Amino acid sequence: MSETEALETHLQELRRGTVVLACLRLLEAPGYGYGLLEELQSRGFDTDANTLYPLLRRLEKQGHLTSEWNTDEARPRKFYRTSEAGSRLAAALTDDFRAIATAIESLPQED
Repeated sequence: MSETEALETHLQELRRGTVVLACLRLLEAPGYGYGLLEELQSRGFDTDANTLYPLLRRLEKQGHLTSEWNTDEARPRKFYRTSEAGSRLAAALTDDFRAIATAIESLPQED
């Protein structure tokens, strides 16, 4: 495996958990998949539809998201919203993320 491939693999692993947290926090206000994808990308969370949609279904199945179809427009859309359990999970993940970021900042760094 080349150094570039190794870096990409590790970056992908690092981002995977942060996308879960970002989705839970962004979906405190209802949103649909494509809109969420655009919001994530505009905020620097590089993800794609093949990653996002299975993640949304998994979080819904786990009870961290609720969903509802909006059929008022010409094109029906499934809107997701963070559930109470999802809000608790987001709070716990945020606390842990901050603790990890603080711990990383305390590590020695090459110049």
